[in-house]
Amino acid sequence: MTFRAAFLATALLMAGGAAPAFAQAAPAAAPAKANVTAGASVSDAKGGAVGTIASVSGDIAVIDTGVVKASVPTSAFAQSDKGLLIGMTKTELEAAAQGAAASAQQQFLASLKPGTAVTDQNGGAVGTIEAVEGDLVTVATPNAKAKLPKSAIAQGPNGPVIGMTQAQLEAAAKGTAVPTG
Repeated sequence: MTFRAAFLATALLMAGGAAPAFAQAAPAAAPAKANVTAGASVSDAKGGAVGTIASVSGDIAVIDTGVVKASVPTSAFAQSDKGLLIGMTKTELEAAAQGAAASAQQQFLASLKPGTAVTDQNGGAVGTIEAVEGDLVTVATPNAKAKLPKSAIAQGPNGPVIGMTQAQLEAAAKGTAVPTG
Protein backbone atom coordinates (compact mmCIF):
# COMPACT_ATOMS: atom_id res chain seq x y z
CA MET A 1 0.00 0.00 0.00
CA THR A 2 1.38 3.40 -0.90
CA PHE A 3 1.75 6.16 1.63
CA ARG A 4 -1.11 8.12 0.01
CA ALA A 5 -3.46 5.12 0.10
CA ALA A 6 -2.55 4.41 3.76
CA PHE A 7 -3.21 8.04 4.67
CA LEU A 8 -6.60 8.02 2.95
CA ALA A 9 -7.59 4.74 4.63
CA THR A 10 -6.60 6.11 8.04
CA ALA A 11 -8.51 9.35 7.40
CA LEU A 12 -11.62 7.38 6.46
CA LEU A 13 -11.45 5.23 9.60
CA MET A 14 -11.00 8.27 11.83
CA ALA A 15 -13.94 10.04 10.17
CA GLY A 16 -16.14 7.11 11.21
CA GLY A 17 -17.98 6.87 7.92
CA ALA A 18 -17.62 5.60 4.46
CA ALA A 19 -16.67 8.13 1.86
CA PRO A 20 -16.33 6.36 -1.46
CA ALA A 21 -15.23 9.51 -3.25
CA PHE A 22 -12.09 9.65 -1.11
CA ALA A 23 -11.33 6.01 -1.70
CA GLN A 24 -11.21 6.41 -5.48
CA ALA A 25 -7.93 6.57 -7.28
CA ALA A 26 -6.61 9.94 -8.32
CA PRO A 27 -8.04 11.05 -11.68
CA ALA A 28 -6.01 10.33 -14.76
CA ALA A 29 -4.16 13.25 -16.29
CA ALA A 30 -6.04 15.16 -18.99
CA PRO A 31 -5.17 14.03 -22.50
CA ALA A 32 -2.42 15.99 -24.19
CA LYS A 33 -3.65 18.78 -26.45
CA ALA A 34 -3.26 17.80 -30.08
CA ASN A 35 -0.35 19.53 -31.80
CA VAL A 36 -2.11 20.38 -35.08
CA THR A 37 0.50 21.82 -37.44
CA ALA A 38 0.94 21.97 -41.20
CA GLY A 39 2.67 18.88 -42.54
CA ALA A 40 1.55 16.59 -39.72
CA SER A 41 0.19 13.17 -40.67
CA VAL A 42 -3.36 12.28 -39.65
CA SER A 43 -4.61 8.76 -38.92
CA ASP A 44 -7.94 7.28 -37.94
CA ALA A 45 -8.55 5.58 -34.58
CA LYS A 46 -7.37 2.22 -35.96
CA GLY A 47 -4.14 3.67 -37.34
CA GLY A 48 -5.24 3.93 -40.98
CA ALA A 49 -3.77 6.85 -42.91
CA VAL A 50 -6.25 9.70 -43.48
CA GLY A 51 -4.06 12.47 -44.88
CA THR A 52 -1.78 15.36 -44.03
CA ILE A 53 -2.48 18.75 -42.50
CA ALA A 54 -2.20 21.17 -45.44
CA SER A 55 -2.72 24.32 -43.37
CA VAL A 56 -3.98 25.63 -40.06
CA SER A 57 -5.78 28.95 -39.67
CA GLY A 58 -7.07 29.79 -36.22
CA ASP A 59 -9.05 26.82 -34.97
CA ILE A 60 -9.53 25.24 -38.43
CA ALA A 61 -7.15 22.73 -40.00
CA VAL A 62 -7.30 21.60 -43.62
CA ILE A 63 -6.65 17.88 -44.13
CA ASP A 64 -5.43 16.91 -47.61
CA THR A 65 -6.37 13.29 -48.26
CA GLY A 66 -4.99 13.30 -51.79
CA VAL A 67 -8.58 13.33 -53.09
CA VAL A 68 -10.14 16.23 -51.15
CA LYS A 69 -9.12 19.02 -48.84
CA ALA A 70 -11.42 19.06 -45.83
CA SER A 71 -11.67 21.82 -43.22
CA VAL A 72 -11.88 20.35 -39.72
CA PRO A 73 -11.92 22.09 -36.31
CA THR A 74 -8.64 21.58 -34.46
CA SER A 75 -10.68 20.41 -31.48
CA ALA A 76 -11.61 17.29 -33.49
CA PHE A 77 -8.04 15.97 -33.27
CA ALA A 78 -6.46 13.83 -30.58
CA GLN A 79 -2.75 13.41 -30.02
CA SER A 80 -1.27 9.92 -29.81
CA ASP A 81 2.30 8.78 -29.47
CA LYS A 82 2.22 8.14 -33.24
CA GLY A 83 0.76 11.52 -34.25
CA LEU A 84 -2.62 13.10 -34.87
CA LEU A 85 -5.83 11.08 -34.77
CA ILE A 86 -9.31 11.89 -36.04
CA GLY A 87 -12.53 9.97 -35.51
CA MET A 88 -13.19 9.33 -39.21
CA THR A 89 -11.61 7.05 -41.77
CA LYS A 90 -10.18 8.51 -44.97
CA THR A 91 -13.23 7.24 -46.89
CA GLU A 92 -15.66 8.77 -44.39
CA LEU A 93 -13.86 12.14 -44.41
CA GLU A 94 -13.75 12.24 -48.23
CA ALA A 95 -17.46 11.38 -48.49
CA ALA A 96 -18.37 14.06 -45.93
CA ALA A 97 -16.22 16.69 -47.66
CA GLN A 98 -17.58 15.87 -51.12
CA GLY A 99 -21.15 15.94 -49.81
CA ALA A 100 -20.57 19.30 -48.13
CA ALA A 101 -19.00 20.76 -51.28
CA ALA A 102 -21.87 19.56 -53.48
CA SER A 103 -24.41 20.97 -51.05
CA ALA A 104 -22.60 24.32 -50.88
CA GLN A 105 -22.43 24.51 -54.71
CA GLN A 106 -26.16 23.73 -55.00
CA GLN A 107 -26.98 26.45 -52.47
CA PHE A 108 -24.72 28.90 -54.30
CA LEU A 109 -26.27 28.17 -57.71
CA ALA A 110 -29.76 28.49 -56.24
CA SER A 111 -28.82 31.93 -54.89
CA LEU A 112 -27.92 33.38 -58.32
CA LYS A 113 -30.17 36.36 -58.99
CA PRO A 114 -30.49 39.05 -61.68
CA GLY A 115 -28.33 42.07 -60.93
CA THR A 116 -25.52 40.06 -59.33
CA ALA A 117 -22.02 41.04 -60.53
CA VAL A 118 -19.92 38.36 -62.26
CA THR A 119 -16.11 38.41 -62.32
CA ASP A 120 -13.34 36.45 -64.00
CA GLN A 121 -10.94 34.25 -62.05
CA ASN A 122 -8.61 37.22 -61.50
CA GLY A 123 -11.37 39.37 -60.01
CA GLY A 124 -11.90 41.47 -63.15
CA ALA A 125 -15.44 42.66 -63.88
CA VAL A 126 -17.22 40.65 -66.58
CA GLY A 127 -20.85 41.74 -66.32
CA THR A 128 -24.03 41.09 -64.38
CA ILE A 129 -26.57 38.30 -64.27
CA GLU A 130 -29.57 39.38 -66.32
CA ALA A 131 -31.68 36.24 -66.00
CA VAL A 132 -31.70 32.74 -64.56
CA GLU A 133 -33.78 30.20 -66.48
CA GLY A 134 -33.51 26.58 -65.40
CA ASP A 135 -29.90 25.54 -65.82
CA LEU A 136 -28.94 28.62 -67.86
CA VAL A 137 -27.72 32.00 -66.65
CA THR A 138 -27.70 35.03 -68.94
CA VAL A 139 -24.69 37.24 -68.26
CA ALA A 140 -24.86 40.73 -69.74
CA THR A 141 -21.71 42.71 -70.44
CA PRO A 142 -21.68 46.29 -71.75
CA ASN A 143 -21.47 44.93 -75.31
CA ALA A 144 -23.09 41.47 -75.36
CA LYS A 145 -25.25 38.91 -73.64
CA ALA A 146 -24.31 35.27 -73.24
CA LYS A 147 -26.24 32.30 -71.89
CA LEU A 148 -24.02 30.09 -69.80
CA PRO A 149 -24.78 26.79 -68.10
CA LYS A 150 -24.88 27.08 -64.32
CA SER A 151 -22.04 24.56 -64.23
CA ALA A 152 -19.79 27.23 -65.83
CA ILE A 153 -20.19 29.46 -62.77
CA ALA A 154 -18.32 28.97 -59.51
CA GLN A 155 -18.40 30.74 -56.20
CA GLY A 156 -15.50 33.11 -55.83
CA PRO A 157 -14.44 35.20 -52.85
CA ASN A 158 -16.74 38.05 -53.93
CA GLY A 159 -19.53 36.19 -55.72
CA PRO A 160 -20.00 34.42 -59.06
CA VAL A 161 -16.88 33.74 -61.15
CA ILE A 162 -16.55 32.45 -64.71
CA GLY A 163 -13.49 31.19 -66.56
CA MET A 164 -13.45 34.00 -69.16
CA THR A 165 -12.64 37.68 -69.15
CA GLN A 166 -15.21 40.23 -70.31
CA ALA A 167 -13.52 40.48 -73.75
CA GLN A 168 -13.44 36.69 -74.13
CA LEU A 169 -17.12 36.36 -73.19
CA GLU A 170 -18.14 39.14 -75.57
CA ALA A 171 -16.15 37.57 -78.42
CA ALA A 172 -17.68 34.16 -77.73
CA ALA A 173 -21.19 35.64 -77.59
CA LYS A 174 -20.67 37.40 -80.95
CA GLY A 175 -19.11 34.29 -82.52
CA THR A 176 -15.80 36.01 -83.21
CA ALA A 177 -12.30 34.86 -82.40
CA VAL A 178 -11.73 34.85 -78.67
CA PRO A 179 -8.98 37.29 -77.68
CA THR A 180 -6.16 35.86 -75.61
CA GLY A 181 -4.68 37.37 -72.53
